Amino acid sequence: MNTAVAEIDTPLAADRTANPLVQGYSRLDAPRKIMLVLGGLAMIGVLAAAFFMANQPDYRVLYANLSDKDGGAVIAQLSQMNVPYRHAEGGSAILVPANQVHETRLRLASQGLPRGAVTGFELMDNSRLGMTQFQERLTFQRGLEGELTRSIMSLNSVAEARVHLALPNQNGFFREQQRPSASVLVTLFPGRALDRAQVAGIVHLVASSVPEMQPAAVSVVDQHGNLLSQTPNQANELINAQQLEFTRMLEQMYTQRILDLLEPVVGRENVRAQVTADLDFSLTEQTSEQHRPNQGPNEAAVRSMQLIEAGSQLDQPPAGVPGAVANLPPGQATAPINAEAAPVGMVAGDNVGQGGTEANRRREQVTNFEVDRTVSVTRGSTGNIRRLSAAVVLNHAQTTDRRGQTSTVPLPPETMEQINALVREAIGFNAQRGDSVNVLNAAFNRTETEIPELAWWQQANTMDLVRSLAWPLGMLLLGLILFLGMVRPALKMMAAPPAKPEQTPEAITPLSTGSQLNTVVDNETQRPGLPAPVPNEVTAEMLRLEDAKRLAKDNPVAVANIVRGWMSGESAQAT
Repeated sequence: MNTAVAEIDTPLAADRTANPLVQGYSRLDAPRKIMLVLGGLAMIGVLAAAFFMANQPDYRVLYANLSDKDGGAVIAQLSQMNVPYRHAEGGSAILVPANQVHETRLRLASQGLPRGAVTGFELMDNSRLGMTQFQERLTFQRGLEGELTRSIMSLNSVAEARVHLALPNQNGFFREQQRPSASVLVTLFPGRALDRAQVAGIVHLVASSVPEMQPAAVSVVDQHGNLLSQTPNQANELINAQQLEFTRMLEQMYTQRILDLLEPVVGRENVRAQVTADLDFSLTEQTSEQHRPNQGPNEAAVRSMQLIEAGSQLDQPPAGVPGAVANLPPGQATAPINAEAAPVGMVAGDNVGQGGTEANRRREQVTNFEVDRTVSVTRGSTGNIRRLSAAVVLNHAQTTDRRGQTSTVPLPPETMEQINALVREAIGFNAQRGDSVNVLNAAFNRTETEIPELAWWQQANTMDLVRSLAWPLGMLLLGLILFLGMVRPALKMMAAPPAKPEQTPEAITPLSTGSQLNTVVDNETQRPGLPAPVPNEVTAEMLRLEDAKRLAKDNPVAVANIVRGWMSGESAQAT
């Protein structure tokens, strides 16, 4: 009995366990394989660059504006310390990672870096054996110049400075000794200047650092060659500057008083005020001497008194009681100070004996009294206010009518009087001094300047945001271009199954190699998930199904052997 057995090819075990990616890559042609490899390498490079930029440290300025000598020493020390560094654009600054700035500065400072282009008294530390007296003097002078230069460069407005000292040799003759002098050259930062007080400070700093040096012997010059040191009238110029500053400060104080009073009443933008002060800075000194009239005899103080008596008398017998009383001088004059003088030759008193006659007798008495004298010295203070003038302008008041329209109207006279009184009280109005106050009410002409509004893409914040996101977005865009242009097409071709050649109904055999039996005799099997075939369309599956049914009817033994072989796992053999 002949049994026809259909040969059915099953896939190999190696094909079942093969990697789909390897199978897909093997189906690609050579150009696609090269494109896939290059795209993958480019993607890896983009990711590595993004990771490197993300982990790149932020560099900050370590030192700026260093001299070439100090910059080289700092870079050499950074290399020894294994600290990464960079140079700013133009080489004006040295940059290090932000998290190492302070630590690096401390470590460099412990080693004395940067030393600075100016050397001071540290030159004396390197004294050599056998130095002459001239070399010692020159080294000392260089060190003193360096120390003065460092002190002057510590000022905020001074970028660089140089000091030249002229120290003459001192001899034993005091009259022939020459006084030292100095010259200072300062280089200022752009846009900055030294005022009179700062220049005077530099002059006195240099003069006080050198023995026997006078401030007039110090000259200060800027980088443009302008002489900054004071002229012989420096005291007057300094006083004039101080007077001007005091006047401006006083005027601002009175102006602010007026604004503080009127702004709550009329509004901040509705009042303008100016005060002009006329001050007297003259220094006056007055000396006066006063004499009062003579006082009474009991209050007058006698300075000196002189009595002169001269004369002769006729002979006469002695009279009176002998003794000491007759020899006493005449008593004190009792005439008032302003009384009429006695006639010449007349002597008041009774010290002449009775019965005697006088002849040729003269008596003079001079009394000097103290004269009252008052001496007063008055010095007038500077900065006295001679006159104040205040000018105030008020804006019209705004009113709204029933229709909601806004208009301006002048202030009432009563309000203007009250404001005028407030201004007078604010500045301390004094009519005797000649002060004046003028308050004006007028409509302000407000001209608002329209500032063109920049587009959002021209604003500074937007530009900063774009600059910060330019690199990440550029890397992301480059990665997308590589993926979509090179990697994605190759991956799609790897994932697509191989195309099967179409077979015509005439080329289809009853049992093709590798086909399976999908149904048995008269058993309609519905495949889930497959679309129903069109009734008028004949497909290859329908032809195979009809062949299987015909084979099962014509040769049931062969079909049974095939099913038995599938169940036992052995390949069916034809007997």
